Amino acid sequence: MCNTCGCNVTPGNQSFIHAEKPQKGLTTISVLQNLLTHNNNQAEHNRAHFDAESVLVINLMSAPGSGKTSLLEATIRALKASLKIAVIEGDLETENDALRIQAQGVPAYQITTGTACHLDAHLIHNVLHHVSLKDLDVLFIENVGNLVCPASFDLGHHRNVVLLSVTEGDDKPSKYPVMFKAADLVLVTKSDLLPYLDDFSVDNAKNNIHNLASHAPIFTVSTKNNAGMDTWLTWLVSEITLHRERLLKHETLKPKVQLDGSLLHNPTTIKLHPVLHPKQ
Repeated sequence: MCNTCGCNVTPGNQSFIHAEKPQKGLTTISVLQNLLTHNNNQAEHNRAHFDAESVLVINLMSAPGSGKTSLLEATIRALKASLKIAVIEGDLETENDALRIQAQGVPAYQITTGTACHLDAHLIHNVLHHVSLKDLDVLFIENVGNLVCPASFDLGHHRNVVLLSVTEGDDKPSKYPVMFKAADLVLVTKSDLLPYLDDFSVDNAKNNIHNLASHAPIFTVSTKNNAGMDTWLTWLVSEITLHRERLLKHETLKPKVQLDGSLLHNPTTIKLHPVLHPKQ
């Protein structure tokens, strides 16, 4: 998949590819391993910035249309009086989601990736020049809608939250195990539609997640009627507190980056595709 969609190369890491001087438009597995090494080094640098300001960073991942932006809007409405929140949005094109978040009265910064179907640590670092971390409590990164690739890249964040919409099917965790293995928390979203979807079982979805040897908590929520939102908000506030306690002990938290997913980004050879630069 990654050979054809071009997600090995992003506007953030493109310079490392060009430094290798590929022949006939191809480069070897060593170049891809080099990209992942550069990414991981940059992620550690990003995390040091976040930890220095005591900011918890959460990576939101899901398929397109699972409700990530709606969840953020509802979360901001509930907590913006007590917490300082900022958001980084990732999409292939448009600034639609950033505009939605800005309308809630919090800073939002859009990254457009062109052909790349995930964010990487370099893209996050580039946008940090425009993000004020001072006095921030939590930074959300809404990753590109994709159930595979985002789970393979450390952005410098601390926690992965994966959304599964009831409109997607309760077998998605079995079909896309890489993403759900990476989850620190799974939110089953759009639960207000359950009365109309007799082919989705929350119990089946939970069993499929647990069959992956995942111990992530699973909450069922709706941003339409606020069902389950208190549980999600309590988890979030608790994570902010726990993160600050870790930092006082000179500890931090790293995300669950999935090696299975990283292998998808290490084929024997890849074709280089043109990549659009993020909008300023």
